[in-house]
Amino acid sequence: MTQHADILIIGGGMVGMALACVLAKAGFEVHVVEEKPPTPFAPEQALDLRVSAVSLASENLLDAAGAWMHVLNLRATPFRRMRVWDAAGFGDTRFDSREIGEPFLGHIVENRLLQLALWQAAAGLDDVHLHCPVHLESLDISSSHVRARLSDGQTVQARLLVGADGARSRVRELANIGLTSWDYDVEALVATVKTHAPQQDITWQRFTPAGPQALLPLPGQHASLVWYQSPDETASLLALDEVTFLAELCRAFPSELGKIEALQGRGSFKLTRRHAQVYAKPRLVLAGDAAHTIHPLAGQGVNLGFMDVAALAETLIAARVRNQDIGALHVLQSYERKRRGENLLMQTGMDVFHHLFKPSRGSLPLLRSAALALAQNVPPLKRMLTRRATGREGDVPRIARGGRLS
Repeated sequence: MTQHADILIIGGGMVGMALACVLAKAGFEVHVVEEKPPTPFAPEQALDLRVSAVSLASENLLDAAGAWMHVLNLRATPFRRMRVWDAAGFGDTRFDSREIGEPFLGHIVENRLLQLALWQAAAGLDDVHLHCPVHLESLDISSSHVRARLSDGQTVQARLLVGADGARSRVRELANIGLTSWDYDVEALVATVKTHAPQQDITWQRFTPAGPQALLPLPGQHASLVWYQSPDETASLLALDEVTFLAELCRAFPSELGKIEALQGRGSFKLTRRHAQVYAKPRLVLAGDAAHTIHPLAGQGVNLGFMDVAALAETLIAARVRNQDIGALHVLQSYERKRRGENLLMQTGMDVFHHLFKPSRGSLPLLRSAALALAQNVPPLKRMLTRRATGREGDVPRIARGGRLS
């Protein structure tokens, strides 16, 4: 059986489902294909290891999708301050939302709960049709439409197909879109801990001679600790028993953290930079991790994906107003022009940070301390960086600025 849609989205994760909700609220008929639904929420569940720092701009996008109220009804931790410092030098930069007249800089939210909130929002929209659990098997792209054959035997025909199916995108593969990628020489070890200190309102990143460390506040007396290490060092730490591992955390992390009372989860993930060589082909476009992945030092991965959603939605809505074909290459390349440069700039910036703050000798430690001191002591620069952290600085789509969806 063939079903018909305006837009078919492959991938019902955070990016794919956010796009589905925004487009459906704008009047498009959207079908979404996803292999696995998110695990339902219960308040007594342990906190997930994978979390994201959701910027104010991304919160605006999620609000436009009808999902932000669901996020707040699940679990989310506001952060009002950020601190970045060099443990081996003199650089120490602090950001505060009050300096730019905002109540906070963003929220820390578990990735699964972001996805679940978007699924809850989609459930209330008549124009979102979900195919789950199924996967994409093949594509047939013509001048007027794309036909996707699914693993349950159904076929969906649409004017546009969006690949939002993650870093190992099947859509990108079937479309023969090339990829520029490399692995970083470190991995991220993540631990969820219970702290003696009460819930915090600050995220911090400390650069040590052994590598960067980070803290993200979680609900109550909990925090997510991120420790960037070589793959061998990460494997050795994960092999430790819980008591010894906690002792290593207490030894390595700064006294500002306070006492760690319990370990509630730990794991690791590899760091890979990826960038699709093009985002758009006739009838097909990529968004989120299918188009780009980034070093997580600044926590911008999910925010870049949500800005893709905002830019693509605005492009498609504008094309419809102008009576243009939403699957036409020139329309989709307009979206690519809006996002490719911005994504590449952020990727490159994170590469610079990665190399600047790697363990090193010579003049590099002095240079990085000077850079952090400059950010702290030049008020206009500091305010600009603080606004950038909220996602509202630069070429930000109207939806992400809090504008109305039209």
